[in-house]
Amino acid sequence: MIKNYWNKGRKQKRNVVILSIIVIALLFFLRDDYQPALLFVRKFIFVILLSAIVLFFGLWKFRSQASTGKRVFILAILGVFFAAFYFVGWKMELYDYMKTYNVFNDLNRVEIDELPLTQNERIQPLKNIHSMANESVGETKDVSLPHLVRVDNENKWTMAIQPTKKYYWQGMRDNTEEVFSVSSTTPFPRFSNENRIPVTFSIGESLKFSRNTYNAVVQRFNPWMLLNYEPSDTFYMKNDTGQWVEVVSLIKWKGFFFPYPSFGGVMIIENGVHYFKDYLERVTIGKGTFIAPEELKNYPFLTRQNILAEKVSRLQGESLKFLGGFSDPLPWNMKTAVKIPDLADDQNQQPFVTDFNFEDTQVPAYSGLYHWFGLEPIGDERSSLTYSVFVPADGSDKLFYYDHAAKKQGYAGVSAMPLKVIESRKEFDWSVNKPVEFRPYIKNIAGRKRLFFLGTIAAVKEGSDNFDGAATPDLALIDSEYRDVVWIDVKHPSSWDKELYDQLNEAWRSSEGERINDYYIDEIKPIETMTDSTANVIAVDTTKFRAKITNNSKAIDDLQRKIDSINKKREEEEISRLQRKIDSLKGL
Repeated sequence: MIKNYWNKGRKQKRNVVILSIIVIALLFFLRDDYQPALLFVRKFIFVILLSAIVLFFGLWKFRSQASTGKRVFILAILGVFFAAFYFVGWKMELYDYMKTYNVFNDLNRVEIDELPLTQNERIQPLKNIHSMANESVGETKDVSLPHLVRVDNENKWTMAIQPTKKYYWQGMRDNTEEVFSVSSTTPFPRFSNENRIPVTFSIGESLKFSRNTYNAVVQRFNPWMLLNYEPSDTFYMKNDTGQWVEVVSLIKWKGFFFPYPSFGGVMIIENGVHYFKDYLERVTIGKGTFIAPEELKNYPFLTRQNILAEKVSRLQGESLKFLGGFSDPLPWNMKTAVKIPDLADDQNQQPFVTDFNFEDTQVPAYSGLYHWFGLEPIGDERSSLTYSVFVPADGSDKLFYYDHAAKKQGYAGVSAMPLKVIESRKEFDWSVNKPVEFRPYIKNIAGRKRLFFLGTIAAVKEGSDNFDGAATPDLALIDSEYRDVVWIDVKHPSSWDKELYDQLNEAWRSSEGERINDYYIDEIKPIETMTDSTANVIAVDTTKFRAKITNNSKAIDDLQRKIDSINKKREEEEISRLQRKIDSLKGL
């Protein structure tokens, strides 16, 4: 048709050329708008091709039949095929089943025999931080979703103070001018002064057109990446030179038969005001520096960091349901099938980003931020902790898991925790107070590693979708093995282990035997003295809470008595010496 129109004359040729230029320009400049359609085809390429082939041969057979009855029969067969295809593939979730199995086969799984310890415990849940941050900004500002990242060797919640999406004009005209950087380990998060970092980003999550983070990143993709990559979570952190940057996690789709998502590296967007030259770059080739997964080791600020999209880590954690084999998660098996438990009242579902210390586990893993999952059996009535899963938050090509079920530990899982907390404080109004985010708390207490769940009590207004964050929330630690709830002092994290021991040591001792002795002593000792510029002596004391007491108490007492006797003998000798000196002076 176009060829015939082209041959009609000079005017028609000019129209075809102009139209072609317009179409090519639209395809080039608007690729961020139609890229989701390309990704849809990429994700379902096998299903689309199979459906197209069946439809093509079905219609070809339909057209070749002269009999009306045979034509109706062919149409009925096609209808039954596509109805069954939809029911099995989507309603019964066979497509997701195969996609998750492909993720499982692609994983570099490492089973560990010892749990790592947790460190730098975060006190506030994510939604509380988000709520309190929004309370600290004005009408024309929004706060992006917080993410736990490492900043200057500390774990902090970072989020952008960006133009609000409510008012369209701000998103077209304004920049992101500030970033919140709030400590995750303090019970008193502050959203003012030094925690508001003045930094300008001309590309942001709430900005419009080419200044939108998603659009700028997609425009940066080459043709191959347009078909296989998609932007995901956006993080704010410092680079190796101390400058604040925007790090966009990328998802890469792999495979032909039932494609599956994987970590695809990151796109780094630097801060700064963009002028006309930057505008031309944005609308043509986008903005950002692509860092592939294999190149991340060259950027220290991206290692041991939280840059992995939760969409990817959730699928990786869920894929462990195939540890018992391909058919094990099917309804007639399910011997080892597991799921990620999602709590109805929890507005931030797993994974929970947690800081783990692997130093004493003999496992080739870094100590730092991980995405943690507590997997439980498939059935709704089962809530035991089956696997603890540790997915490196920096996208490293390993997944660590600990098999609680194989060791017959009988630990309670995350979904059992809310009811334990509610039962322990019946005086609370639990219609407006919700126990949320039960993240792991693993410590060496009373002779061995013990797994607890740290939960926060968050208040929510009736009819509201947001938690009302409190500067000093109620915290509870639940022993996963003994199921007891210990309410802890949020203002004194250093005393948590002692509070656990004080409440549970008798239960542990009665169950585990005499090997659990006195584990804590209160002893105040001066550890050093310092002299300031005014010559005033400043005594620095500390309280030593943790001290193992061995069974050598009698020997220690005997030695102490000897020391006391020696000191007493010396005192008597000194007194006698001084008395003789006094007598000699009287004689003079």
